[in-house]
Amino acid sequence: MATYTGKPVTIKCQASDLFDRFSSMEALQQKIEDLPEDMKQQIGELRFDKDRLVIMTPQVGEVAFKVKERIAPEKVIFTAEGAPVPLDMTVNFTPKGETSTEVITRIDIDIPIMLKPMVGPHLQKAADKFGELMANLNKV
Repeated sequence: MATYTGKPVTIKCQASDLFDRFSSMEALQQKIEDLPEDMKQQIGELRFDKDRLVIMTPQVGEVAFKVKERIAPEKVIFTAEGAPVPLDMTVNFTPKGETSTEVITRIDIDIPIMLKPMVGPHLQKAADKFGELMANLNKV
């Protein structure tokens, strides 16, 4: 099992409010549609529905992350559907004062050790980018 932890991102929003957004992931889809065109291109093809986040990647194709568990207000755990190997993504919300939250994304994946050098940098980038995505969606 390999773990890739994203860079911490601080978002000016209470942890409980960020957590609540994952209770209605369809609202996140509207926020993506409201982003400026250049930000949408940076994000790539991404969509949300009730309990899933779907990402289109050139390397793997479509990967859906279904909500596996919600632990209010501190984390949401997703599990990958359609991924070639078992993969979970955990989004942690840690309060930082009254009005800010630190978001850290962790990806746990079961990959053979010989594939780590090829896949690892992409997964690290994905973990980092998910935190940035959360920060950008909070600005809309």
